[in-house]
Amino acid sequence: MSSAPRVLRAGERGILLEFDSLAAAVGCRAALSRAAIPGVEDAVSGARTVMLRFDPAMTSREAVAAAVTAIEPEPGLLPRSGAPVEIPVVYDSADLVSTAALLGLSVDGLIAAHTGRTWVCAFGGFAPGFGYLVSDEPSLDVPRLETPRTRVPAGAVGLAGEFSGVYPRASPGGWRLIGRTDVPMWSPERTPPALLAVGSAVRFVEAGRS
Repeated sequence: MSSAPRVLRAGERGILLEFDSLAAAVGCRAALSRAAIPGVEDAVSGARTVMLRFDPAMTSREAVAAAVTAIEPEPGLLPRSGAPVEIPVVYDSADLVSTAALLGLSVDGLIAAHTGRTWVCAFGGFAPGFGYLVSDEPSLDVPRLETPRTRVPAGAVGLAGEFSGVYPRASPGGWRLIGRTDVPMWSPERTPPALLAVGSAVRFVEAGRS
């Protein structure tokens, strides 16, 4: 591995891998999903971490750590095989104009940039069904709101830092809202309940605007 992660103990059955960047964490997670290290039961991704849970009856912490450090991370953001998940978006939300201005774009330019790239779910968190989406295209990096909203509606599509995402349920939030979708990101009646998994490719499709 070109840049070895920091390996930390995480309970009796886990190790935590810490990386210097999101790209390194994503590359390692992609490689791990294809490597199938014996005894590793689960992997949970974060912005700069990957948590591995292993079966101590099948392997040891030392063996898992050695196998991880021997894996070469995959380059770039490699989505899982299969067609991207298409999410129709109406671009009419409160921060659309101000976000475009922050990026030095017109509203049309921001919408074109948001819909004209393939996003990849790097990791999940915050709420069930929330995927942190990243792209290899030039960044749409914007700061979070200085004062978070007390309520963001379910289906709100936003940008924050280098990420895009869709709120799966109504909740407080500080992301800059540029659109909305009716596609449920989390549904207990669906198998699996989350629409997106780590590695899922996503394409936003314009369904209207204000």
